[in-house]
Amino acid sequence: MTTPQHSPHWRRYALIAILALGTVLYGWVLWTGSWGNTYYTAAVKSMSLNFTNFLFGSFDPAGVITVDKPPLALWPQVISVKIFGFHTWSVLLPQVIAGVAAIFLLHRAVRMWAGENAALIAALVFTLTPISVMITRTNNTDTMLVLTLVAAAYAFTRAIKAVEPGRRTKWLLFAAFLIGCGFLAKMAAAYVVIPAFFAAYLAGSKAPWRRKVLDLAGAAVVVLASSLWWVAAVGLWPGRKPYVGGSTDGTALDLVLGYNGLGRVFGGDKTGNGGAANLPGGGGSSFGGAPGSGRMFGEAVGGQISWLLPVALIALVVAAVLGFLRWRRSDPVSPAERAGWVLWGGWLVVNVLVFSYQKGVFHPYYTAVMAPAIGAIVGAGAVWAWRKYREQEGRGWFVLPACVAVTAAWAWVLISRNTSWHGWLRYAVVIVALVAIVALALRKVPRAGLVLGLVALLLAPAVWSGAGAVSTTATASLPAAGPVQDELPVGWDSGELTADQRKILDHAKSHSSGAEIVLAVEGGSQAAKAYIVATGETVVGMGGFDGGDPAPSTDQLSAWVRAGKLRFVLTGGGMRDDNSVTERSRWVEQNCKPVLTVGGEGGEGGPDDQGDPDDQSSQNDQSGQGDMGDGGGQGQTLHECTLR
Repeated sequence: MTTPQHSPHWRRYALIAILALGTVLYGWVLWTGSWGNTYYTAAVKSMSLNFTNFLFGSFDPAGVITVDKPPLALWPQVISVKIFGFHTWSVLLPQVIAGVAAIFLLHRAVRMWAGENAALIAALVFTLTPISVMITRTNNTDTMLVLTLVAAAYAFTRAIKAVEPGRRTKWLLFAAFLIGCGFLAKMAAAYVVIPAFFAAYLAGSKAPWRRKVLDLAGAAVVVLASSLWWVAAVGLWPGRKPYVGGSTDGTALDLVLGYNGLGRVFGGDKTGNGGAANLPGGGGSSFGGAPGSGRMFGEAVGGQISWLLPVALIALVVAAVLGFLRWRRSDPVSPAERAGWVLWGGWLVVNVLVFSYQKGVFHPYYTAVMAPAIGAIVGAGAVWAWRKYREQEGRGWFVLPACVAVTAAWAWVLISRNTSWHGWLRYAVVIVALVAIVALALRKVPRAGLVLGLVALLLAPAVWSGAGAVSTTATASLPAAGPVQDELPVGWDSGELTADQRKILDHAKSHSSGAEIVLAVEGGSQAAKAYIVATGETVVGMGGFDGGDPAPSTDQLSAWVRAGKLRFVLTGGGMRDDNSVTERSRWVEQNCKPVLTVGGEGGEGGPDDQGDPDDQSSQNDQSGQGDMGDGGGQGQTLHECTLR
């Protein structure tokens, strides 16, 4: 195989073409006017106001409560907004750059392990994975998680390839640092791959065992340090700081161990999740199907990630068997090659197991972290299968056409689940696959057969990815490609105020007497996010993501009202009904009077607004925000608070 240092020019051009393809697929959203996931977009706007909001990831301009994730994934978006201003494209531009950077780093990592051809296939598979496209066109935290972990895999591969012990250790520690950065993007989700890195270093490092143990111990320290410095900063911060959203006691450590840690795997009371969990129609694990061995292949997840998952898993089994047989013959594979299979195979298998059986909140877009591993395994497996095909020894030549057949058959199954959405595609995939198999079997035009085989493998996910990239109906809170996106509520992330919301805000602003906080909204971040994104006013979403967090407390509300910092509270947009919501509701009843009612049946007005029978503003507008706690169709009441 041609070495990277002497690659033909066509391989360089092929990489450029793949990167360009990724830029188009990921970057198309910049021209659609999408605000991405407005839960995070509101936080980006608030974080750009001051350093404290930036450091902690405050959702609201007043710094009352943070988003339910660490802030690292949002920091590049804040920096972009500070440079270019607050626009739809400036919020999402860092995501596009991160997505393309991940493609490039995956290519470089696989090239060092399995060669240039495998690297190109890996990069193309990764680029055309539907959920990779859909997650990168939003500002959810998964894009940064994928980038940091792929970068860690690149650094790790450099460590395995290093000859000098010092350089090997440095690259390993750098990989550990990058995993820690992944933790600061999406917490415990970054730690899922650690067993794969650990096992791969033991299997592939040329260092003596004592040095291996010391290196891994040092890496563990670096992972913890680069992960937990923010947790420590939150705990030790001497001044005023926001309440940590999603926690039970306002600490980042509780968020790490509970809601974003064990709670994700074993389930728990909290179901919020960065803009998705409590959408109409269910929450929690329901969006990804019931836990079990078939979840990755089910209707919700299959079309997002599993197009090449069967052939990737088969490749892992074949690699394991062949590796064992070579070991039995005292002809083991090289340590670096073995490390690569352990790394990418462990990465894939551990994530499949965790996602399949986790009982907590699970959404299909979480599986985006599996795409780099699938790409790497398919790339290396395809090169091995092509080599066996060319050697014409034994039955090894049959592997390549068999893989094409398996993938085409699985594509038929996935597409057939909803033939109303590009149902023609299943016939196209099967036809191309049959032509490829015949060409490979006849051996007359083997390279043409190889190319057609790759087309058969990637045609369906490419169509799903392309359609998702240009979609104007995809929901950024629940990124999904294919027919799934048409079943989701449209407008959840419109970033615009409805007529009712505008009426509420105008009344509060004109009667607030210069109060620092124009409006406090019950129903949490989901009810307040449109106000923050669409205006420059200081609006607080009470209760965090879904309204269930105890922030602000009733004591805080009383202090604000006494100090003249708050005058108006909006109720009726709640998504939860627990103790903290009940306490705030009781406080509002005791200390505030209703002045305006909008939405609900008939759109009746409050004491200061008797309503207009011809006013259609109370009806759900085309943004679809009305029945999602954003203050559209639900009846909401504006209260003026004076601590009576």
